[in-house]
Amino acid sequence: MPNVRTLDRSFSGGEISPEMFGRVDLAKFQTGLAKCLNFIVLPHGPAVNRSGTEFVREVKNSAQRTRLIPFSFNTEQTFALEFGPGYVRFHTVGATLESPPGTPYEVATPYAEPYLFDIHYVQSADVLTLVHPKYPPKELRRLSATSWTLTDISFAPQVQPPSGLTATPSGPGGGNPRTYSYVVTGSNVDGTVVDESVASGSASASLDLSVAGNIITLNWTPSPSAPDRYDVYKAENGVYGFIGRSAGFAFVDNNISPDMSQSPPSGINPFSGVGNYPGAVSYYEQRRAFAATENRPQTIWMTRSGTETNLTQSIPTRDDDAVIFRIAAREVNQIRHLVPLATLVVHTASAEWRIQSTDSGALTPSTISAKPQSYTGSNNVQPAVVGNNILFARARGGRVSEFSYAYDNQGGYRYQAADLSLVAPHLFQGYTIQDMAMAKAPYQILWTVSSSGELVACTYAPEQQVAGWHHHNTVNGAFESVCSIGEGDEDAVYVIVKRTINGRQARYVERFHTRQFATQADAYFVDAGASYSGPPISTISSGLNHLEGQTVSILADGGVLPQRVVTGGTITLDQPASKIQVGLPITARLQTVPMSFETQALGQGRAKNVNKVFLRLVDSSGIWVGPSFTPAEMAELKIRTDEPWGTPPRLQTGELEQVLHPSWNQDGSVCIEQRDPLPVTIAAMSMEVAIGS
Repeated sequence: MPNVRTLDRSFSGGEISPEMFGRVDLAKFQTGLAKCLNFIVLPHGPAVNRSGTEFVREVKNSAQRTRLIPFSFNTEQTFALEFGPGYVRFHTVGATLESPPGTPYEVATPYAEPYLFDIHYVQSADVLTLVHPKYPPKELRRLSATSWTLTDISFAPQVQPPSGLTATPSGPGGGNPRTYSYVVTGSNVDGTVVDESVASGSASASLDLSVAGNIITLNWTPSPSAPDRYDVYKAENGVYGFIGRSAGFAFVDNNISPDMSQSPPSGINPFSGVGNYPGAVSYYEQRRAFAATENRPQTIWMTRSGTETNLTQSIPTRDDDAVIFRIAAREVNQIRHLVPLATLVVHTASAEWRIQSTDSGALTPSTISAKPQSYTGSNNVQPAVVGNNILFARARGGRVSEFSYAYDNQGGYRYQAADLSLVAPHLFQGYTIQDMAMAKAPYQILWTVSSSGELVACTYAPEQQVAGWHHHNTVNGAFESVCSIGEGDEDAVYVIVKRTINGRQARYVERFHTRQFATQADAYFVDAGASYSGPPISTISSGLNHLEGQTVSILADGGVLPQRVVTGGTITLDQPASKIQVGLPITARLQTVPMSFETQALGQGRAKNVNKVFLRLVDSSGIWVGPSFTPAEMAELKIRTDEPWGTPPRLQTGELEQVLHPSWNQDGSVCIEQRDPLPVTIAAMSMEVAIGS
């Protein structure tokens, strides 16, 4: 049979399982890869090798696990929070917040190592709410750049009631006296939101108010909260009803009938004592929501509308009262996560629920509707939200699911959970997801930490039906935590990596470098790296102590220099350079799926030999190509053109041809490898293949 030509025009399908290699009919197969290691697939088709990581700082205690949590004060001030046993540190723009200079700024915390990865969080403005079933719920507040506080949440109205209430009767007397009892509350009013205190102590007076001229005068000591107004309530058959309000500190009752539809708020802190601390937190419809204590794992508490900590209720119930309800299920269905979308989505250990109002209005204590949507279940890793979709780690099987609003086979729209990792089960089987973060710019990529020590990531653009998986490893290291925060025009991804350095265990905070670079010398494709920019030097003697004893790759003024071993925190270059990147080498590998073409059985069962490959590149260099990753079968793509002798080859854009080492096999795959600290962008690839009879 004559030679055939094939074209791989897109790699957006990402890495697919070998179990899918027979599904040549699927679109995922046409855009998929057999291997995508340390490469990232982009939603519009190309595959690029990932950027390297910058060394930020070693964690406080490398012997213990540490976790990263994002904090965004505004678009300019964002932090990756390093939560270790008993402390939190703050990292931003690739550096650590220090106060005084040279000393990492820390805030003490009560969290022990075994519980760090079960902390759930939600942020509003400059307050990060932290919950864990073993600890009282807390607020981490940013007061200034180097002033943060961590305090227990006081679940009570922000307004304190007045004190010293007295009731004084006066008038002509007579009639049939009876005892009247009163309480007073204080309220702050912000538009339609009212934050009302609990009732003051009661005061009583005996008189017959039906007799003309008889009155009872109430006086009280002002509340220290200086509320906007005071509301007065009078008892009727043991229940207090509203009779009026005052802007001052006195009120006169001249036989006012109480409005029994409005009573003073009451309630106690439900999160007091061991077993009563919540394990999930979120915001929904101007309420802060908590859920899942050890004693009440299926119960949700939502504060009064427009308040953060007010969990009081009234008799009879009012629409702005705190909402407290239990999800009734056939089995103990512990709540894991609360996620606000158009409705409040509740993830439990075995199902997904939708909480909304029965009348399509705001959620109130009397309009709660809880309906199960799917029965997948999630683990305790906090989900990621993209648009109107939720990506979450499954409770069992180590997989990732997508929870989205979609048209179902019943002829209507509803939330559904779909297995996002269906085509790449080999990346998940036998492992669990331990942490998760979503980076949204420049491309939407879900980063997950696998118990294998790899980062397993998914390029995700649901509006384009793109969900391509790729995975990432690092030399002498295992990824343990990940978070993403906005820095400039991109989302910066921070990781904690456990490494073996010079025979000891070290845990480093590292930050993925941007893949954008102005010149070839600015390219950054080394891990745990350090940079130098200044007058030409040939010896680097600072900034490398964290890589002691390691073999490092070097990019100097855009050229690749021989690897060196860091000794005494120092390396010496073959020649001086003014812009240098030094760090652990990254080996990036990409392999095409078994070849198919237009013939009987789409070419399956036919021996194949790839004669040539034509790579369409963008700003790329340092590429090796072959029929396998065996070093003897790989050849370096010829990049150098007319560059002056002694200068590095320029990055190439366009189509380059490479003849491959002959290798007859059944797959006809092409393997591409990047060993050097240089960029690779593969926009498309075509092959000339000889087909056996």
